[in-house]
Amino acid sequence: MRPTEQEESPLSEPNLQSYHHDQVGRTGILLVNLGTPDAPDRTSVRRYLKEFLWDPRVVEVPRPIWWFVLNGVILNTRPGRSAKAYQKVWTDQGSPLLSISYKQRDALAQRLGDAVPVALAMRYGSPSIEAGLEELRDAGARRILVLPLYPQYSATTTASIFDAVADALRKWRWIPELRFINHYHDEPAFIDALANSVRRHRAQFGASDKLLLSFHGIPEEYFHKGDPYFCECQKSGRLLAEALDLTPEQWKLSFQSRLGPKQWLQPYTDKTLETMASEGVKSVQVICPGFSADCLETLEEIAMENREVFLEAGGERYEYIPCLNAEADHIDMLAGLVAQHSQGWGQSAEDPAQVRERALAIGAAQ
Repeated sequence: MRPTEQEESPLSEPNLQSYHHDQVGRTGILLVNLGTPDAPDRTSVRRYLKEFLWDPRVVEVPRPIWWFVLNGVILNTRPGRSAKAYQKVWTDQGSPLLSISYKQRDALAQRLGDAVPVALAMRYGSPSIEAGLEELRDAGARRILVLPLYPQYSATTTASIFDAVADALRKWRWIPELRFINHYHDEPAFIDALANSVRRHRAQFGASDKLLLSFHGIPEEYFHKGDPYFCECQKSGRLLAEALDLTPEQWKLSFQSRLGPKQWLQPYTDKTLETMASEGVKSVQVICPGFSADCLETLEEIAMENREVFLEAGGERYEYIPCLNAEADHIDMLAGLVAQHSQGWGQSAEDPAQVRERALAIGAAQ
């Protein structure tokens, strides 16, 4: 069988027309978040869920079995329900997660300056990780720092981004130097930014009986297999409570967004809110320290669904504290991470003009 054109030329080449031997290799930042459907309709959501739920990092089930479950059951039932949920939070700018992520990218790029290009990518959907890497390559980045917007590490999120980056770079002939930020769950500037967001909210609306810290869940078996996510969530929660001078009675930590019949990390957010209300807690404020930008899970699940859960169980006042999004202290914290993880990545000591002169002398085109 004759090989296909792609098999004959599997490597993705840089734009050689724009390359000059005297250009200075840059450090580029790949900012990555989870992803979002292109539109709040069933077709777009189904396409997004198919990519997301087929990731073996997300669902650790043998592929043949999971293929039948995913394609035979989930993708025939869940997209319609999820599309209705997305419609509740969709804005004139499109997906909240995507529009906020672009604001984060622009703010970080402005903070870092023109010499450091910043590209946005989504693990699932658009813009893709492959497209983000190519954008940095076209901007002359020879060193790439990957910054997943997940404060706490999990194989289901951070490691999946690493997989996708590696898959994309397999097609490149000239691989850039690469660094990867695994987590920042206990960075002082991150904790300070979270604490400031709570203080700002309470300065405007007053305090509540309880502060609930709701993190996205993962199956409990992943934790028992060695995933550090649960422990890092606990540490983020403890540090935030300490920064706010909260007593143990004034705050609680829980996990949301469980899927399927397996047991996930507990306590569950919705059950926790029900219990709080039944025990006489009249007011609660909820913050999601595991999300860097507001999205379906915060705006629809936490701000809407769980509000109904608490009020219907007897609670009287429920408030959601938004994610850090593009707040200035959040962007400053991200810029600090970039500076911290870029240490030692200096420019070449050679004069670029001399490099070009030598290259032209031996026959280079540019």
